[in-house]
Amino acid sequence: MDKNTLTGIILIIAVLVGFSYLNKPNQEQLDAQRRTNDSIAIVQQANELNAGPTVGAPLAGAQNADTQGIANTQNANAQGIANTQNANDADSTRQSQLVDTYGAFAAAAEGDEKIVTMGNDLLEVKISTHGGQIQSVRLKKFTDYEKEPLYLFGIDESSFELTFTTANNRVLNTKDFYFEPIPQTANKLVLRLHADTDQTLDFIYTMHPDDYLVDFDIQVTNLETVLSPSAPNVYFKWAQKIRQQEKGRKWEERYSRLTYKFLTDEFDELKDSKDDQKDITNRLKWIGYKNQFFSSVLISKKGFESAHLESRVMADGKYEKEYFSSITVPFEKAAANQFIYFFGPNKYSLLKSYDSDITKFAPEEKVELEKLVPLGWKPLFRPINKYLIIPVFDWLTSWCTNIGLAILLLTLIIRGVLFPLTYKSLMSSAKMRVLKPQVQAITDKYPGQENAITRQQKTMELYKQVGASPMAGCLPMLIQMPFLFALFVFFPTAIELRHKGFWFADDMSTYDSLISFGTNVPIIGDHISIFCLMMTLLQLLNTRISMSQQATGQEQMPGMSLMMYLMPVMMFFVLNSYPAGLNWYYSVSSLITVAQTVGFRYLVDEDRLLLKLEANKKKTKPAKKKSGFMARLEEAQRQQQALLKERQKQQNKKGKR
Repeated sequence: MDKNTLTGIILIIAVLVGFSYLNKPNQEQLDAQRRTNDSIAIVQQANELNAGPTVGAPLAGAQNADTQGIANTQNANAQGIANTQNANDADSTRQSQLVDTYGAFAAAAEGDEKIVTMGNDLLEVKISTHGGQIQSVRLKKFTDYEKEPLYLFGIDESSFELTFTTANNRVLNTKDFYFEPIPQTANKLVLRLHADTDQTLDFIYTMHPDDYLVDFDIQVTNLETVLSPSAPNVYFKWAQKIRQQEKGRKWEERYSRLTYKFLTDEFDELKDSKDDQKDITNRLKWIGYKNQFFSSVLISKKGFESAHLESRVMADGKYEKEYFSSITVPFEKAAANQFIYFFGPNKYSLLKSYDSDITKFAPEEKVELEKLVPLGWKPLFRPINKYLIIPVFDWLTSWCTNIGLAILLLTLIIRGVLFPLTYKSLMSSAKMRVLKPQVQAITDKYPGQENAITRQQKTMELYKQVGASPMAGCLPMLIQMPFLFALFVFFPTAIELRHKGFWFADDMSTYDSLISFGTNVPIIGDHISIFCLMMTLLQLLNTRISMSQQATGQEQMPGMSLMMYLMPVMMFFVLNSYPAGLNWYYSVSSLITVAQTVGFRYLVDEDRLLLKLEANKKKTKPAKKKSGFMARLEEAQRQQQALLKERQKQQNKKGKR
């Protein structure tokens, strides 16, 4: 290699080294390059996760990533602008649709639901701002049959809607709107539906201390131009599912009914055993959704114009019935529209006390919520319960905490009141008993079917002479029957028995199931009630004693004795699922009857009684001339007796042939 060539190579190397040194990146450039490399690595990792391994040079991948990133940024900016524009267009369209649908109330068609809780010592009421309706009601002093808090209804178990018409013929429903909550006091809440700044519709809820009533007022402000002037009425739609609250579901279902009262004293209800509906055209005072011991009632202080009512049976699950009402309501645009809810127990004295409070707005009209409590047939059984049984039982339970003892005392009081009638019945039986030998002598003297009428006449003549009558013992018993039926109706509806235990029964308002089969047995059911079994045995004993005491020597209808014994047995199958309180009452009453019958037998001197009856024969006045009617009656009897004798002779002749 010559000198010139070597010099050229050295110069080229020096130029390259110098160029490299001069173009060496500073620290900022190195950091930027590191960030670029990191970005390339992240892009490559994402590509590997989404599409598997990539093939290609790292430099090409970095270039693609940079290009894609720039494109994505541009697309995102463009998409954001487009989305914003679309959102604005959608909002504009949505607002236009709301205005078309709801008119002046469009702004209230959207919002967030809030739950407002109100309460006192008796009630907890939760109210939703969505629709302004009561969402749930809990009775604080009661529990259900599982000892859980007692809710008349909870979330999604009740609905209340007000439907009204606007001036431009829009039909609107409050369930579609969100109300603004405006708390007034601890026990007063205003839910406001806005149409415009000074145009509002208010739902006003007011609770009172220690009360089951909730005032519900509807107030409109400056809506005269918004609401239709040609529509004087609005419409309530009220629905509720009725929960099972008691252990005896079938028994509770019998008392779960949609009830209603007219502005007059008339009261009615839908059927409890099957689905039912009815259109009411007369004005109503209130509509009640009730089960055995509790009710939800909507009361109008001015009355409802008309209503369509429906009741549907729900066979399974936690609900027993479902009620629905579509109600036509007169509506004042310039004054408050006043209504009242009652959420509480079906206690007669409590419901009766509300008349003086509610009717201050219409003194001539009684609300009569006490009619929610079924007390039996109005002309007879209801007055007995209303004026005698309930006042006495309320007095007893006010100081006697043992419910079984209270029922025992009630039974003693009632039997004491009825004792004069019982005494007459027992005395009549005693007379029949001491006259038995003389009646038997008549039977022996006039034997056979052909002498039946003569035998009957002679026996009645004997009774008339001594001043006795077999019917004298029946009449007092018939007079006592209304009291037995009244109590039969009273005990299943007496909330005082609810969750009150006695002896081996945990709850006297339902059946006791100390003996439980765990499965349903035909006729009997899934249990045997001890109180019902006790009642049956005592009634059989009473039947045995009564039949032996009342034997008169007269012929009885074939099978009558067997029928008398079968009655208590049949009652067992009927009453086995009835409340323990009712069976306890029947047990005590049967025991008292046995004691009276046996005691009367030993306290009455039958020899002296017979002497007194014989003495009456001497005092018997000569028979007066018979009236035409009695003469014709005796003649008819003689003809009938002759006809019987003739038939008997013909039968005897046929028998000889």
